[in-house]
Amino acid sequence: MEVILLERISKLGQMGEVVKVRDGFARNYLLPLGKALRANPANKARFEAERATLEARNLERRSEAQKVADVLGGKSFIVVRSAGETGQLYGSVAARDVVEILAAEGFNIGRNQVHLNTPIKAIGLHNVVIALHAEVEIHVELNVARSAEEAERQAKGETLTSADAIYGVDEDALRPEDFFDPEADGNAEDEA
Repeated sequence: MEVILLERISKLGQMGEVVKVRDGFARNYLLPLGKALRANPANKARFEAERATLEARNLERRSEAQKVADVLGGKSFIVVRSAGETGQLYGSVAARDVVEILAAEGFNIGRNQVHLNTPIKAIGLHNVVIALHAEVEIHVELNVARSAEEAERQAKGETLTSADAIYGVDEDALRPEDFFDPEADGNAEDEA
């Protein structure tokens, strides 16, 4: 189906372009959300008559998104989650978690604006892309750690995926004698 785009849509086209899309995408997404019109002579004339107002509305939305981007862009947020010694999270950090973290800081972002290819499943510093507008994308950093102290250490550049990093113990220097008392007799129950 051919449609006329009423706004810029990434990986599809600019406002005013006539593009061919799959029928389901047009019927279920573009047309109901008002992002496109069917490409027929009547709608083409309607678009040309409303072009100036559509461009003004798009410019206004983009300037609002740019204001938010100036404040939010490049910020770092700490996410505290439970994780094993190897740094593997017991859960994950998904797009809805990112939305909740940003909402706690006072930013109103939709879940569909957060671009995570896969959920975050390990501690560390993760770069997340947020599309505030079709033409305005920003990057925020998520510092996923087991505690606030670990997050501070990660921010300084430490990797916290080994016992040495977590507990401050050199695991290669440990010997069995450090854990067991060589003087202890295995037959302690027999003597009692």
